[in-house]
Amino acid sequence: MPPNFDDDLPDLSTPEWRAKFAKAKPQRGRPKAARTKVSTTIRLSPEVLEHFKAGGPGWQTRIDEALRKAAGL
Repeated sequence: MPPNFDDDLPDLSTPEWRAKFAKAKPQRGRPKAARTKVSTTIRLSPEVLEHFKAGGPGWQTRIDEALRKAAGL
């Protein structure tokens, strides 16, 4: 007979747990930055895109950093 894991679970219908659930503020998605980025479309040469993607995840951030540096920001 398989173990009964329900024995270790708290009873979430108790007043204590109901009060905790009532106070909890649901958060959906990732946290918003004070200043969010803008979604846009840009055409880049295949070589430039290949260069940044070769660095692995975060390639869009690296492109943003390179453009900020070129813009003197």
